[in-house]
Amino acid sequence: MTRPPHIYDAIILGAGGAGLMCAAVAGQRGRRVLLIDHADQPGKKILISGGGRCNFTNLHTTPSCYLSANPHFAKSALGRYQPQEFIALVNRHGIAWHEKTLGQLFCDGSAKQIVAMLLDECAKGDVTLRLSQTIRDVRHADGHFHIKTDEQIAAAPALVIATGGPSIPKMGATGFAYDLARQFGLKIVQPKPALVPLTLPAEEKLFSTLSGVSADVVARCGKTAFREACLFTHKGLSGPAILQISSYWTHGQPIAINFLPESPADWLVTFKRQKPRVSLRTALSSVFPDRLAAVLADRLALPGELANCTDRALRGVEQQLAAWPFQPNGTEGFAKAEVTAGGISTAALSSRTMEAKVVPGLYAIGEAVDVTGWLGGYNFQWAWASGYAAGEVL
Repeated sequence: MTRPPHIYDAIILGAGGAGLMCAAVAGQRGRRVLLIDHADQPGKKILISGGGRCNFTNLHTTPSCYLSANPHFAKSALGRYQPQEFIALVNRHGIAWHEKTLGQLFCDGSAKQIVAMLLDECAKGDVTLRLSQTIRDVRHADGHFHIKTDEQIAAAPALVIATGGPSIPKMGATGFAYDLARQFGLKIVQPKPALVPLTLPAEEKLFSTLSGVSADVVARCGKTAFREACLFTHKGLSGPAILQISSYWTHGQPIAINFLPESPADWLVTFKRQKPRVSLRTALSSVFPDRLAAVLADRLALPGELANCTDRALRGVEQQLAAWPFQPNGTEGFAKAEVTAGGISTAALSSRTMEAKVVPGLYAIGEAVDVTGWLGGYNFQWAWASGYAAGEVL
């Protein structure tokens, strides 16, 4: 690094949700901020989220909706920047929104509005944005972090890692944050795909014939359960209920699917009393899509008409349908994961400021950190909250 550096108060690496929020907050506090990203446009994951409408927060956000090696870490930032604060920002920019379900808020129009809003907030703080920049070198000397790109050398007493995790690599996502954190002695909690479809082994091939069929279920893994839709795919299981439970699943664990979360006890026995001459497949078709009813009936293999089945056998069927076991053999990986679980260890960071405890001036925010939210706007709320927490102290 021989050229004289451009001097800033803070350099933020990563122009995603967390980086944009952090830059805007710090810039509007009078800090001279440089925001760098290797992508050719900011907020790429924002743009594709929520089917292009951006599920930008969740009204029911609480720390219990997040996974981390330290489940208490997120409390401080989430408590100081809540969904209402971001909603107020959205309202000030005249962006129309709606609640879809389960507290999930979406733009009425386009996710582009959220990116434009954040860029406008950055402009108010005179943030310098540099896109399509490859980071060639990062080092710390003389109280400053020195960043070398193809175009310039920049230096600042504060450096923020906001480059996310490796989920959705086709969007340019990498593990750069972890390499940089390790360079400065910060530990990493093993990253893994989260909010990701699960794959099933060959012996479950019968269920692959259901590709495209969905059903309202309760998916359970250990003590954790979610009630939402389950979608069968040619590789295994997906849909909101499965994406949620995938964050809690580890290799070798079974999951259980309750296909009948609404059905009362003895519903199949009652059905037999009312229509004794129908088959199990016909009975299941009254509550399931036909293709799913056919596959389940085939697996359950009850003889003939319900009248030929004992009440005990039918109750056994109800129990199977209420806790149908699946043994996933993996996930569809980072390519299909909406977020990354794990990341920069929270043990290395201040929960109030997101600053590294042993490297003054170094911060980590957003998905790069070992804090992972549920599906439904929770991860964006963490991006806003953690970005705000760092931006307030830069």
